[in-house]
Amino acid sequence: MSLWKYFIKIFKISMLTFGGGYTIVPLIREEFVRRESLLSDDEMLSLIALSQTVPGPIAVSTALLTGYRLKGRPGAVVGVAAAALPPLITISVLYTFYAWFAENFWVRAALRGMGGAVSAVMLIAVYDLAKASLKKHRIFSAVLMVSAFLTSLLASVNTGLIVLILGLLGIIAFKFVPEDRMP
Repeated sequence: MSLWKYFIKIFKISMLTFGGGYTIVPLIREEFVRRESLLSDDEMLSLIALSQTVPGPIAVSTALLTGYRLKGRPGAVVGVAAAALPPLITISVLYTFYAWFAENFWVRAALRGMGGAVSAVMLIAVYDLAKASLKKHRIFSAVLMVSAFLTSLLASVNTGLIVLILGLLGIIAFKFVPEDRMP
């Protein structure tokens, strides 16, 4: 895949997706794992997990890491540009016409309607990522997922701290527990 083709694919995904990074990530996965077969599901899950650990928008981080994996440093730069440009363009247009958008009934109604669609896309993303994560080490993965969910739901713990702790638990478990003994 050429850098230009990678740019166009990420730019289109970023331009046509509403709801933030967690709605864009499954589309990036769909494009490069299922349609193009350039990455394996395990590689993509690793890139997604890594992109959650760095500061900044997850969509940009995922595009950066995917581009780096496919095309090295130039791919990383192209991925960042392609993921960041559509929101920057949208924000610039909205800023210019803010008063009109804020008062327009149809714009407000469309944005309210998109909320339901974003929720559906996020549920599908969670299902797909959980299904892929549970292929190996089902019990271990399920315990980590449920723990993360319950911790974020019931306690006011920073999500970054939850990801860091679970990442450390995974590193420790896979470093010190033999592969065949992992549940």
